Amino acid sequence: MKNRSVLVSGASIAGPTLAYWLSRYGFDVTVVERAPALRPGGQAVDFKGAVHRTVLERMGVYDEICRRSTGATDMVLVDAHGNERARISGDFTGGDVEILRGDLAAILYEAGAGHCAYRFGDSISTLRETEGGIEVEFENGPAGNFDLVFGADGIHSRVRRLAFGPDEHFVRHRGYYYAIAGEPPHREQSDGPRRRESYAHNDAGRLAVGSGAKAQQMYLFAAPEMHFTDEAEKRRVLTEKFTGMGWQVPEMLAELPVLDDFYLDALARVRMPSYVAGRVALVGDSAYGNTLAGFGTGLAVVGAYVLAGELAASEGEHIVAFARYDRIMRRYAKVGLGSSPGPFLAPKTTYGLWLRDRFLGSRWFGLMEKFAGDAKDDLDLSGYPAWEAR
Repeated sequence: MKNRSVLVSGASIAGPTLAYWLSRYGFDVTVVERAPALRPGGQAVDFKGAVHRTVLERMGVYDEICRRSTGATDMVLVDAHGNERARISGDFTGGDVEILRGDLAAILYEAGAGHCAYRFGDSISTLRETEGGIEVEFENGPAGNFDLVFGADGIHSRVRRLAFGPDEHFVRHRGYYYAIAGEPPHREQSDGPRRRESYAHNDAGRLAVGSGAKAQQMYLFAAPEMHFTDEAEKRRVLTEKFTGMGWQVPEMLAELPVLDDFYLDALARVRMPSYVAGRVALVGDSAYGNTLAGFGTGLAVVGAYVLAGELAASEGEHIVAFARYDRIMRRYAKVGLGSSPGPFLAPKTTYGLWLRDRFLGSRWFGLMEKFAGDAKDDLDLSGYPAWEAR
């Protein structure tokens, strides 16, 4: 098989999944991750439909994901006095199985770590394509030569910048920012997943989500594109944006300075004319990311499976495999590249809030749920099981 030595950048969701399948198909796989270790915690992510489940079952991780699942969480939208005004069902937001991002990353890593080389605390600094491969230099470790390089390093992908061009060519700000602070809710192993509720309060252009003292907080707010210097400035801006809001928001803001695991970023969408360039291919959020749209995790896992499968089918002939991967995923990824969740979760006007609440209780919302589920299953995986046995 040609193109045996490959480098994967990113060890979150798409990266470990791609590494697992490539190593299973006989490639020599190295994964580089800039974080010093796997990142725990994070928000809940989900899978929904037969296509997602098929890939996870073939990888042998579906049962463990179910065992460590959080259960569905209904979002209860309340007014300034805590009275329920609308509800978003966890069956819609959480899919068939929901799990914390950190738990999922650990499961995917453990599935393939014994057959791949992982380099934590490092990242790619330069890529130089040659006639027979790619010369790669790293920030900390020794340089190396690889046949292929894969960017699975998120919506602000360094591999994409090096191989395709700067972020501004491909990443589109959606007019909103979101923030997460604090540890995720405790998962109760003994009782299995339970249905939970989180509580959220809106006013025009702002949404605050919390579920009690020292619990994980989430914020969403409308704002033009901003540039931050450090985390302290991000916390200051977030506090300013939500000062004066009712419900429990003042108490949440008072607690914010002592909460760890803080993250703030723009809602953004990646639009690529192609996911491949020479000997480089993008997968997951680096290729078709759309923040908080609800499809990213499934797309990452399915895209990694398709990319590895096409390479195996072509005996490592990357030109053929990359063309097929690009064509398949450009069609399938459309399910996750539609509208932004910002205007739906945090409408910018009081009238918009009223319309959103009415819509949540209507039959049209049920039709939207059905369409989303059908779209996630619009992919034929029947050709891939034969390659799994190699």
